[in-house]
Amino acid sequence: MRGMMRSDVGSMRFLSRTPATLAASALAVAAALLPEAALAGTGMPSPWQLNLQGAVTEVAAYIHWFHDWLNVIIFAITLFVLALLIYVCWRFSEKANPTPSKTTHNALLEVAWTVIPVLILVVIAIPSFRLLKLQLEVPPADITVKVTGKQWYWSYEYPQDGGAFTFDSLMLDEKQRAEAIAGNKIAAAEALASLAREDVPDEVAAAYQGSRPRYGKDYIIPVPFDPRLISAIPVAVARAAMESGVARKEIEDLGAYAHELSARRDPIAAATQRIYEHVRSHPKRVVFAEGEEEQVIRAAVSFVNQGLGHAILVGREERVFETATFLGIDLETKGISVQNARLSKRNTAYAQYLYERLQRQGYLFRDCQRLINQDRNHFAAAMVALGDADAMVTGVTRNYSIALEEVRRVIDEKPGHRVIGVSIVLSRERTVLVADTAITEMPTAKELSEIAIEAAGVARRLGYEPKVAMLAFSTFGHPAGERSEKVREAVKLLDAQRVDFEYDGEMAADVALNRDLMAQYPFCRLSGPANVLIMPAFHSASISTKMLQELGGSTVIGPLIVGLDKPVQIVPLGAKDSDIVNMAALAAFNIGG
Repeated sequence: MRGMMRSDVGSMRFLSRTPATLAASALAVAAALLPEAALAGTGMPSPWQLNLQGAVTEVAAYIHWFHDWLNVIIFAITLFVLALLIYVCWRFSEKANPTPSKTTHNALLEVAWTVIPVLILVVIAIPSFRLLKLQLEVPPADITVKVTGKQWYWSYEYPQDGGAFTFDSLMLDEKQRAEAIAGNKIAAAEALASLAREDVPDEVAAAYQGSRPRYGKDYIIPVPFDPRLISAIPVAVARAAMESGVARKEIEDLGAYAHELSARRDPIAAATQRIYEHVRSHPKRVVFAEGEEEQVIRAAVSFVNQGLGHAILVGREERVFETATFLGIDLETKGISVQNARLSKRNTAYAQYLYERLQRQGYLFRDCQRLINQDRNHFAAAMVALGDADAMVTGVTRNYSIALEEVRRVIDEKPGHRVIGVSIVLSRERTVLVADTAITEMPTAKELSEIAIEAAGVARRLGYEPKVAMLAFSTFGHPAGERSEKVREAVKLLDAQRVDFEYDGEMAADVALNRDLMAQYPFCRLSGPANVLIMPAFHSASISTKMLQELGGSTVIGPLIVGLDKPVQIVPLGAKDSDIVNMAALAAFNIGG
């Protein structure tokens, strides 16, 4: 069954029997506290309603019109038959017709009496055929619900989630209903109270035009658009349902269930679920280079609270703790530490390491000492390079290219690899990787082949089998152009290296992504639409990904740095705390290889 289902909350009472379906329980709790009038909406029945419920689809609206139009015809026929009966009773009564007629047939009248009903049925049938056609044309649905009627209850299944999201509904009396939902209400209330005491994420602060609400007399319950609600409240209700025995099935991993719920709202959460699970099982020490910034502190706390590892904030202790106090965050939490670059016991070792790298590039030892003491990117990168941290994230306060330049003074590219930038484009239907979006401005044919190999490796680490398209403005030689020749040469270099992934080119972006257009080139070596796009130049890659994000309704992660010898990621200037956490997880996962 496709479409939208609505029911009177007051007349339907059901008990969710599978905890995976309790994602809607938070709304149910809220609904229980609202006046009934607040639940009214299109399609909802109303007291003493005589007509059909309000239409919410084109088919239902046509049914309403057909219903009303048919009522007019039926009413007219009824009046005609009633008038005919009255006329017959008067015209052929014994008083008006004392001498009965000897004939019982009137040919014209009988023909009319036979033909007119047929014509009426034809008139009714014509619009009914259109209605049948509309009912057979099933429109694309935003959500699909499979409802099965059992002997004593109904079961509901959401096929788009692979059937994992299901529940049963039972009719309960008032006492049973009260007992069943009491524990869920308490669990939801406790979860809401706990969330209210936590630091508010950037998404909510943005809705307040930069004003960040804090727990107190003016803020005692999370706002409705708080993104944490979808993962926190259902999990709490599910746990309560399992503990009380209400739930038939148990959720073995509530943490994974919370992440699954977040993924339904956030495409980034869906794409990074496997990465988060891996990092939780292999926690890392991640250094946050700009540890005095508000969003960085919030990100570090979130990183630790999610069980992803140990967070190291680089900054002046008094400034870091002052900012944390202002935010209402306790940094004494296990798993968070603060490193002051100037006062670190490892300061001299880092300076010596940097001097050995830069002494033949015009740097004196005191220059390297100053970089370590005063520049957090140099200090944090040195921590990673010498093994005092496992990964690093930076970029909140500095331009991407500047931050990358500072990191590369400390960390080399991995032997046999090339440093590139890879952006992950998340759309509703697919995930596509784009490279190089950050490093090489005008790559040669050899560099394009190396970029393709690095990007294919990222795709595999993300769990995708790479299908690499070498992009250009032309497709397989048409129209001809000097720049396309460079792309064709890159394909020949990949042929010579006998790489173990699918690739082809040169081709235009629409051919690479559209199966029907690709079918016009039966010799194309890709088995399906590409999931890795190698751009002919840095500027085209950067422009296209930013346009997709702003105009195309896509979400873009990155650019991710790939090919460095140690895991380092750079976030966009002014990134939100959630973006920083995602990049920290990707760095801990070592997405760059």
